[in-house]
Amino acid sequence: MIRVTVLYPNTPGARFDWAYYLNTHIPLALRRLGGAVKGSAVDQGVGGLQPGSPAPYVAIAQFLFDSVDALQQAFGPHADELPGDVPNYTDIQAVFQISEVKLSGAEAART
Repeated sequence: MIRVTVLYPNTPGARFDWAYYLNTHIPLALRRLGGAVKGSAVDQGVGGLQPGSPAPYVAIAQFLFDSVDALQQAFGPHADELPGDVPNYTDIQAVFQISEVKLSGAEAART
């Protein structure tokens, strides 16, 4: 299982339109990526580890795929459209990471 994580650093003065992101961009991404997406989640940063500290990221989105190949096949046809929508909700430069999902011993025992 592959996880694509999109991190939006909490940059002072940056713009992030949550309504657009949740109601337009994420549904668009899910429609375009289709059945290749096995799961997704969006996190809104509320704070850092120290009490009262700001969250390091305004938002984090995660998408699960069976493989890197499945990700590339699903994303490829939309490689212009999806990034092209980003200025509609933020001026933050996102950081992307593709990871192989590993289960801890306790999680593996439950599956």
